[in-house]
Amino acid sequence: MTRFALLLAAAFLTTPGWAQDKPVPDKPAERLAETPPPLVSITKHTGSFGGVTVAYSATARETYLKGEDGTPKASIFSTAYIKEGNDPTRPITFLFNGGPGSGSLWLHMGAFGPKRVALPSDARDDGAPPYPIVPNPDSILDVTDIVFIDPVGTGFSHALGKTEAKSYWGVTADAKSISDFIRQWLSENGRWNSPKFLGGESYGTTRSAAVAHELEGSYNDVALNGIILISTILDFGAQAEVPGNEMAYVINLPTMATTAWYHGKVADKPADVAKFAAEARAFASGSYLTALVKGNRLAGDERASIRKQLARFTGLSEQYLDAADLRVTPGRFYKELLRDRKLTVGRLDSRYTGTDFDSAGEEPDNDPSFYGIDGGYTAAFNAYVRGDLAFKTDRQYVTIGAVSDWDWKLKGRETGDSAYYFNVAPYIGRTLRENSGARVFIGAGWYDFATPFFGAEYALSRTGIPADRLEFHYYGAGHMIYVHDTDLALLSRDIRAFIRKR
Repeated sequence: MTRFALLLAAAFLTTPGWAQDKPVPDKPAERLAETPPPLVSITKHTGSFGGVTVAYSATARETYLKGEDGTPKASIFSTAYIKEGNDPTRPITFLFNGGPGSGSLWLHMGAFGPKRVALPSDARDDGAPPYPIVPNPDSILDVTDIVFIDPVGTGFSHALGKTEAKSYWGVTADAKSISDFIRQWLSENGRWNSPKFLGGESYGTTRSAAVAHELEGSYNDVALNGIILISTILDFGAQAEVPGNEMAYVINLPTMATTAWYHGKVADKPADVAKFAAEARAFASGSYLTALVKGNRLAGDERASIRKQLARFTGLSEQYLDAADLRVTPGRFYKELLRDRKLTVGRLDSRYTGTDFDSAGEEPDNDPSFYGIDGGYTAAFNAYVRGDLAFKTDRQYVTIGAVSDWDWKLKGRETGDSAYYFNVAPYIGRTLRENSGARVFIGAGWYDFATPFFGAEYALSRTGIPADRLEFHYYGAGHMIYVHDTDLALLSRDIRAFIRKR
């Protein structure tokens, strides 16, 4: 009788007269029923990765994050590549990009997915379509399953119902949503006891530190075997380009040196960029830092000596450096280094050069290392996910989203001096101190101004971070290391070895 009554009631409510006056749902079950089911597409594939043939499934899907009352609040889009057999003890790696506001297509279609977009490897513009989508033997699917994640507001991920997307736009809120997704994914796929790796690029390294804190910072731990940081930014305070912060000049100097080396602006150019970078580090953290700290008390022969050395490392004239008071911001450097050739250099990858409207400005019109790749990645991912992976949606894939009003405050550090100095490196330190099995991989490009390699070294050399648990690797490209084919192979090899060692 109860079942009959429920069926009768359901039928009655679907009549036209009742549909017009249907009340707004106010119970979790009713609101859940109003939300369409998550989109899911599962396809089967085979590929060769690291010299090993792997049969795998690809699951492109939406996962709903729910509130405490069970109401769906947000949809997270992910792509999971799982080796056939679903071995519960096989490593699993969760990857995302940065921004904040970037989808995960860069690491997906550039580095570790089973297919990649093949763009020019020699810092040339990607031109117009069609862009080759080719098998990626450098994917790490031979040693780990992979889940690529798009945070809310990026990719196909979005808020649901009356939930505002900006409620997820903050360091802590974003990290919590990703950690919630990971916990849910582990439960649904029976992978709680798998070795676990977490990795990101750019702000994705910031997110990695914050997510590690969410996963391991309570008694309900999700212990990690490794954290993979590619093009790292952790200490935003030290790198802030604001008047009075001398550390920003120190951190950027070694990248200016490697860039000058690459473009032939170093008079006595060493054969090896790593050697020149080592010299630049020593100068930056030694006599240059000392000189900057002296401020306007630096004068005479000491100032002249610093100016001369700075000219050697940056490739800029002593006259220009003197006018800049020995402090050159990256934006000015991009424009000034090759001004005599009427070219600018890139921010994400200073191997790239661009031509501005004219050569008289102080900073470039745009970043040639971004507009040199964005068209190819956007087209390739959309073609791949809607074609090979058969994921059907009317939504547009958000490559780089405009996530406004990002909340940079860290939970528990909203007051006092911590509110004004944003640094997530201590999260890495705590994870390592409290998890004896965790290690950290740091990959850096010599030609990356977005996240300079010396900034990562500085942030991770602070007190409380065990140095013997860190691995630093360097590559002959910029922010997106994998846009250089040789370095994609090296990066893949190094991360594969890192995972195997764990």
